[in-house]
Amino acid sequence: MAMEQEQFSTEIVNRGLENSGPNAGSFYFYVKVRPRLPDFLSSVNLKYVKLGYGYMLSHSFYFLVAPVLLVILGVELRKFTWEDFHQKCELTDALFIVGLLGLILYIYLDLTPRSTYLVDFACYRPPNELKISKEEFIELARKSGSFNDAAIEFQQRALKNSGIGNETYLPRVIFSPNQKITLKDGREEVGEIMFGAIKDLFAATKIKPKDIRILVVNSGLLNTTPSLSSMVVNHFKFNHNIHSFNLGGMGCAAGIIAIDLAKDLLLAYPGAYALVVSAEAVTYSWYKGNEPDMLLPNCFFRMGASAMLLSSFRLDRWRSKYELKQLVRTSKAMDNRSFQSIHLREDAEGRQGISVSKDVIEVGGHALKANITTLGPLVLPVSEQLHFFTNMLFKKEKAKPYIPDYKLAFNHACILAASKKVLDEIQKNLELTEEYMEASRKTLERFGNTSSSSIWYELAYLEANSRIKNGDRIWQVAFGSGFKCNSVVWKALRNVGKPKLSPWIED
Repeated sequence: MAMEQEQFSTEIVNRGLENSGPNAGSFYFYVKVRPRLPDFLSSVNLKYVKLGYGYMLSHSFYFLVAPVLLVILGVELRKFTWEDFHQKCELTDALFIVGLLGLILYIYLDLTPRSTYLVDFACYRPPNELKISKEEFIELARKSGSFNDAAIEFQQRALKNSGIGNETYLPRVIFSPNQKITLKDGREEVGEIMFGAIKDLFAATKIKPKDIRILVVNSGLLNTTPSLSSMVVNHFKFNHNIHSFNLGGMGCAAGIIAIDLAKDLLLAYPGAYALVVSAEAVTYSWYKGNEPDMLLPNCFFRMGASAMLLSSFRLDRWRSKYELKQLVRTSKAMDNRSFQSIHLREDAEGRQGISVSKDVIEVGGHALKANITTLGPLVLPVSEQLHFFTNMLFKKEKAKPYIPDYKLAFNHACILAASKKVLDEIQKNLELTEEYMEASRKTLERFGNTSSSSIWYELAYLEANSRIKNGDRIWQVAFGSGFKCNSVVWKALRNVGKPKLSPWIED
C-alpha cells in the first residue's frame, strides 16, 4: 500500500536576544515543523466513494422495490372495473384479497429495516466543588510532587493553547501527594458520572429500569471485573433478562460504536429499549510522570458522561427527538503509524499513561478524510454528487478535484472537542463556518475533552440554545485510538426546545 504524503505546518518562535555566550546580543529564533491534517482538496480516494455508494444501494433496496410493486399492482387493478368485482367476487373472495394484501403489507413491513430513534439523552454535570481553573490545575500539579519543573512548564504551555476554559471538572484525588491511584478511585469516579447521567435520562423520559432490555456501556481505559455494564445493572436493578455489553479500549470514538451495536441489537429485539452509556474515568488515566507525549492527556481530558435512550418501536417516533439516518465507521488499524498513534504504555520508571504520538494529527486527518468520503454519497444532495463526478471525469490534468460542500448535507455539526488545534485544522480543511464549529468550541471551553461523551455535550449545547428545528440534520463525528473515525447523522423529528435538565442550564 502506498504511503500517503506527509503534510507539515511551520511556526517561527521568537526567543529574543541571547544574554550570554559568544552570540550575546544576537537575535535568536527557531522554526517548529509539525505534522498537520492532510489537504482534503489534493486527492480523493475512489475506494471510499465506491464504499459509500455501496452502503446507499444496500440500504435503499427495500424502498426501491416497494414503488415498483405498487405500480405493477396498480396496472393490474386498472384492468378491472367496480362491476367486475361486484358481480364476479363473492364475500369469501373479497376477504381472501383483503387478507392477501394485509399479508403482503405485513411481510414488507417485517422485512423493511426498522428505523432507530433517539428518544432522549442526558449528560452529567459534576458538582461545583470539582470545578478547576487552569491556574489551579498548575498549582495543584506543582504541589502534588509528581512532576518536575519541565513537566509543569510543558503542561502550562499546553493548557494556554488548549481552548479549555476555567470551569471544567477534575477529581481532586489525582493531585494528592504520594498517593497511588487505585482501582477503587476509578470505580468511584465512573460510578458517579454514569449513574448521574442515567438518573437524569430516566427523569426526563419517565422510563423505569425494568423497561430497559439492552444495555451498552463504553469506557476507554477503565475495564473492571465485574464490568462497568454490570455495575449499572446492579445499581439500577435491571431485569434478569437484560442484554448487557461492555466496550473497552476503543477510545474517544467508542460512543458511536456503542450506538451502532445498540442499533443492530434493536433489530433483533424490536419494540425494546436500548440504553447506551458513554463514560471515561480521568482518575484511572492520570499520568504522574514527566514524558511530554504522556502529559498531553492530563491537560485535555475532563470528567463527563452521557446516557442515550434508543428505540426501534415505530410508535416511539412520536415521542422521540431524533431518527438515526446514517452511521459510517472507518478504521485505520491496519496501518502501523495509525495503530501506534495513541496507546497506553509505561514510561521508563514504570508509570502508566496514554502516549500521544506526534503523528496523531496527520493519521487522524487521513481517517477523517476516508470517513467523510464514504459518508458523502449517503448525505450529499444529488446536485453536489453530479458536480463531483462531472469534475472528476472532465477535470484537467494536475487540477485539484472538486470537493463537495458538506455544509449542504448538515444543518449542525458536533465534532469531538479534542483540542483547539484539532478543531482549527478540521474547520480549515472542510471550510466550515464558525456557526458549525460553535458547539464544539463551547464544549471544549466549558467541559474540556470528555472523550466519547463529548459529542453529546455538544448536541446538548445546541438544544439549550434552541438551535434544533424540525427536519434539521445533525452530524456527529468522533475519532480515537486505533485509529478510528466514526460518523452518525441524526434527523430532528420536531423542534427541540430547551430541556428541563441540561448540563448547560444552571440550577
